[in-house]
Amino acid sequence: MNLNPVKLSLIDASWLFLALSFLGAFCAHRVWGQYEGRGLYMLFQDLIRYGKTKQTLKRHEWLRVFDVPKRWFWHFYCLSVCWNGLLLVWYLNFTCGHQSLPSWLMGIIDVLAGVPSPDSQVPQLSTLLVQLLLWVHSLRRLMECLFVSVFSEGTIHLVQYVFGVGYYVALGLTVLCVDRVEKGAGTLLSQLDWFHVAGVLLFTAASLLQHQSTVLLARLRTGKSGAVETLAHRVPEGGLFELVSCPHYFAELLIYISLALIFAGLSLTWGLVVLYVFFNQSLAAQLCHDLYLTKYESYPRHRKAFIPFIF
Repeated sequence: MNLNPVKLSLIDASWLFLALSFLGAFCAHRVWGQYEGRGLYMLFQDLIRYGKTKQTLKRHEWLRVFDVPKRWFWHFYCLSVCWNGLLLVWYLNFTCGHQSLPSWLMGIIDVLAGVPSPDSQVPQLSTLLVQLLLWVHSLRRLMECLFVSVFSEGTIHLVQYVFGVGYYVALGLTVLCVDRVEKGAGTLLSQLDWFHVAGVLLFTAASLLQHQSTVLLARLRTGKSGAVETLAHRVPEGGLFELVSCPHYFAELLIYISLALIFAGLSLTWGLVVLYVFFNQSLAAQLCHDLYLTKYESYPRHRKAFIPFIF
């Protein structure tokens, strides 16, 4: 019997490693409770928590040296708007202006994705749409961080900050790694298919859900005039918060699924990105859900952590 194992490119192996790492972190968090208070456990919790879920953690003072403000999240989205906007312009010139991508960029893509496949089925329109929507998503999140969200004195670990910076650089490169074809199959308009429309519709709905959830969270700290009245954490209500503790994380997952749909489900690489986002957001949602359950005795027990009616 001849077995042909799937050969993973460097970019595929990297996303798979990240997905499995967060799955491992999720499992470790659920079973490691008996070691609470010990040094290794505290370091682990310090690395997986941020914001309000970290404020209740009794940490050693030396661990606080690596804290940076959570409000610095806007740095990630600012970087993404600039970097992924630049990649979008280059790809537009490639597909519409028939100009080559920068040689250094092609060199990076060759290292990450390996030898290009001549029979790739991913339409160039899909790559272009995903790049555009990724840029739109980053721009919206940047505007929300700057003008909607009300950040407390919550912190993130320096390792998490560095990871976030690298994440959005890698994400744009990943989109380009999906499309390794030198020539498009017809004009961009002729490549339009039902999955492009469905993906854009799902992306729009998920983005609206995430924005609504962000607004509801911000209103917990502002008055009717919009002025900040408190930085305390309160029980969120309204919208999908009635069903899950973290609908903004659920919306994030839906956004990445919508981009996979635009790729028509033909990209193993983007499928691994979705898998990573699922485990990453699952861990963050579980930490928030646990905090709500322990901090508020009247917290609705019917709410799930992440996915309505399921988890």
